[in-house]
Amino acid sequence: MLKILEKKKTIVVRNRRVHMANERTFLAWIRTSIGVMAFGFVVERFALFIKQMSYLLGNSNIINVLPPSHGYSAIAGIFLVGLGALMNVLAFIGYKKVEKQIDEDTYQHSSKLNLLLTISVLAVGIFLLIYLIQSKLVSL
Repeated sequence: MLKILEKKKTIVVRNRRVHMANERTFLAWIRTSIGVMAFGFVVERFALFIKQMSYLLGNSNIINVLPPSHGYSAIAGIFLVGLGALMNVLAFIGYKKVEKQIDEDTYQHSSKLNLLLTISVLAVGIFLLIYLIQSKLVSL
């Protein structure tokens, strides 16, 4: 019985650094999800900010200089906020999964969250690029 306890204590001490690395990775995903949500909020509110500034300054010409908005910034912003929230949940699920695998010494690497983030941000980037090109062509 004493050997089992000593072996378990040795495994726990040995895995302490691995658990801390797992926690640091989780916190990095949380910071990333907060950044994505903040960027989504900025994208969604930017058109509203421009309109409010033009009314505040009493210059309606600012609105005429800007390309017409089709509401795409709101869609992109809402998508980014939702993506950040989803990343937050998936990061926690991944953290708990890896924690259990570390304890059981059965860790297997998975890049599903990395792939999801990459594809999602790429899709938003392409969407915004098309939107900016279209806005530029309309304003010419």
